[in-house]
Amino acid sequence: MTSTLRARAGELDAADPLAGFREEFLLDAAPGVSAYLDGNSLGRPLKRTLESVQAFLREEWGGRLIQGWTEGTDVTAGTDVTAGTAGTGGWMDWPTDLGDRIGRAALGAAPGQTVVADSTTVLFYKLVRAALTAARAQGRDEVVCDTDNFPTDRFVLEGIAAETGSTLRWVETDPAAGITPEQVAAALGPRTALATFSHVAYRSGHLADAAAITALAHEAGALVLWDLSHSVGSVDLALDAWGVDLAVGCTYKYLNGGPGAPAFAYLAARHQGDHPGALRQPVQGWMGHADPFAMGSGYQPDPSVRQLISGTPPVVAMVPVRAGVEQLERAGIGAVRAKSVQLTAFALELADELLAPHGVTVATPRDPARRGGHVTLRREDFREVNAALWSRGVVPDFRAPDGIRIGLAPLSTSFTEVLDGILALQEIVEVAR
Repeated sequence: MTSTLRARAGELDAADPLAGFREEFLLDAAPGVSAYLDGNSLGRPLKRTLESVQAFLREEWGGRLIQGWTEGTDVTAGTDVTAGTAGTGGWMDWPTDLGDRIGRAALGAAPGQTVVADSTTVLFYKLVRAALTAARAQGRDEVVCDTDNFPTDRFVLEGIAAETGSTLRWVETDPAAGITPEQVAAALGPRTALATFSHVAYRSGHLADAAAITALAHEAGALVLWDLSHSVGSVDLALDAWGVDLAVGCTYKYLNGGPGAPAFAYLAARHQGDHPGALRQPVQGWMGHADPFAMGSGYQPDPSVRQLISGTPPVVAMVPVRAGVEQLERAGIGAVRAKSVQLTAFALELADELLAPHGVTVATPRDPARRGGHVTLRREDFREVNAALWSRGVVPDFRAPDGIRIGLAPLSTSFTEVLDGILALQEIVEVAR
């Protein structure tokens, strides 16, 4: 059986149009790892990232010093950036330049709506507060969210509710499934200000119907905020076409931006500007001012998406993100999604054949239209099993209470790597009962 499966994995790798991208990663940097199946938590570093960071330190920071804020060359792409959208050029424009690139490559978002700034948590806070402040003028003070949303989102909502006196309407969701349009429709009401969910559920990998849920919220008069952390770079997104109001996501998973890489936020163009209904984020820092270098009294927000920036942009940390997004642009999100579906289907096939006889169940949708980029397997002893896998150089991750996530990054994960990891898991569960 193993030889047949290995031949099949080899055939899939040979036919993979994205196989060449795997060689762009620093695969030999972790010699003890035989199968890295955690790309949905932290992507591998690119060889180009190492080169780009070194070039930035030498040519940009070292070579231009303070002048780099207003003039420079993007060492990750070799393009001149002296004429940026803020009229200053150089590093000052990286948050919006890189945001536009992410929007184009991964979000289905036109320019001028995406910015790279803080962590996902901080940007989520800013967007929720902005939405709630605008909605209060219409007598709306409720937020709809699901009970199995990613913890940081739930914790931020709890804090904001305490600060503002808003009400949280929790939708009970099955951790082995995800949020559905029917559940959202039942929770919406005349006081709903905002509905916010994860596009791909962090535990099960369930892919929400963002278009349908967004439409339902709009029909109820509410705004929608999507957390794209587990979908950006692995799933086709169409924020503009879906009519999404707000979105946030990290860059260190499928975009390979590295640990602690800055997140991005999307603010639809219709919510920007100086009109009465425009959203205003609450953390009023000098970099979000309409004229950051005026240094005058009083805060005047930039009318564009730049208002979401508060403090000094994390320029050095954006260098790896730029490299990762450039790679995604070359590969094409359509091809990436096609391979993601293949990888998850192969993992499910292996789970059914090799693991189900040993009491392992699948907590991920079988329908590829409702499945994100990772597969979650369940058994009551998987916390200990996951530790055993790590000791053998197979690296997935564990999510309480009993799930092992097989994270499949299409640009760096091969089908043979998936097979090797699941064969190791089979060997452990055979003797662990």
